Amino acid sequence: MLKKFYKIIIVPYTLFLLYLMFLGMGRFQYEDHQITIKPVFSTLEFIHNSIDPRSILIIVLGNIIMFIPFGFLGWIFQQLEDLKTLLYSFISTIIIVEALQYFTRMGIFEVDDIILNTFGVYLGWLLRRLIEKRFSRSVL
Repeated sequence: MLKKFYKIIIVPYTLFLLYLMFLGMGRFQYEDHQITIKPVFSTLEFIHNSIDPRSILIIVLGNIIMFIPFGFLGWIFQQLEDLKTLLYSFISTIIIVEALQYFTRMGIFEVDDIILNTFGVYLGWLLRRLIEKRFSRSVL
């Protein structure tokens, strides 16, 4: 049941997420290409300089939580049940998406986004394994 629901919802969810990454949340085209390559430090600097805790939650936690569903891709693609394969595939894909944001100037290529998004996928993978252990295959 859960696997069937996931198979139906993951494509529209992915399209919605791509919309958010390129057009949503007040995005605009930058005049110059933007890149942030200081891992972790740029996020810590953002948290330190932000006066709005809501922005921190939306940006930092959103970059993790929004990617948790991709940890369940093993339900659709058997080869992605393996964590290493899933992470290699995801990191390759998210680098392409970040590069598209850079080249279209509709976002910033940020190494921290890659790290946070990948952590979200890892959490999703852990959650999928927990669900599979807790519930019988008949429920899934």
